[in-house]
Amino acid sequence: MENNLDDKKIEEFIKKVQEDKDNQLDLSSDEDLSIAIMNLISIEEHFFFTANKTGKPEYFDLLQEARKMRGELLKRIVKDPEGEIWCISKHLLAASMRLMEVGTKAHARNNKKDAEDLFKKSYQLYSLFWGLNLKLIDMGEVKKLEDHQITKTDTDKKGILAKLGKVVQSVIDCCKE
Repeated sequence: MENNLDDKKIEEFIKKVQEDKDNQLDLSSDEDLSIAIMNLISIEEHFFFTANKTGKPEYFDLLQEARKMRGELLKRIVKDPEGEIWCISKHLLAASMRLMEVGTKAHARNNKKDAEDLFKKSYQLYSLFWGLNLKLIDMGEVKKLEDHQITKTDTDKKGILAKLGKVVQSVIDCCKE
């Protein structure tokens, strides 16, 4: 199944972000929140493994606390999820975080080519998370398209993940205070 990224919707969204003088659409805070959610997912995983490695079930209680907090925070970004968008969003963030960590380790071992590939995949998943949650992907008009197309009129040879990455890069500025 291919995704349809609505070019007009993207243009309107970028224009809205650029015209927002009152910072009502503060995507930099949402980006920070998404990174916090990634770390809460990792904390849940660490509590799980620590409970099993130490045989101390009280770590499962801490896991539940982190999970509850993660769920509350994810609701701030994932609004009115359709189908399994909630779980997809959680897993996109989790996979993005893990690929980033593996890429960082590869980079530290001076395996830069592997690191760059992992970083690229991490960013693609992160961009897909935002594409879904900013409703830039119109699932209502999904059609069979060529692998590189996001609409029937799309002639750019880059795929949907590369295109979403450019959108995320242009509208989300983590340095905005």
